[in-house]
Amino acid sequence: MFLSRDEIITLCRTPQRARQAAFLRKNGIKHYLDAHDWPVVLRSSVEGTSASAKQALTWTPSKVA
Repeated sequence: MFLSRDEIITLCRTPQRARQAAFLRKNGIKHYLDAHDWPVVLRSSVEGTSASAKQALTWTPSKVA
């Protein structure tokens, strides 16, 4: 569900929480800070979702014939 601290260190290449948060912000990776200011990243933010889970958006006219 969440990346472990070791995985976040590997992703950001720094053990410092402020630099981790800056890296995540700079690269547009969704995250939040916990009560101790450690960044928390959802696994789906990094791995993405499967192609079958995404639905293709199609346009349908609302005009009545």
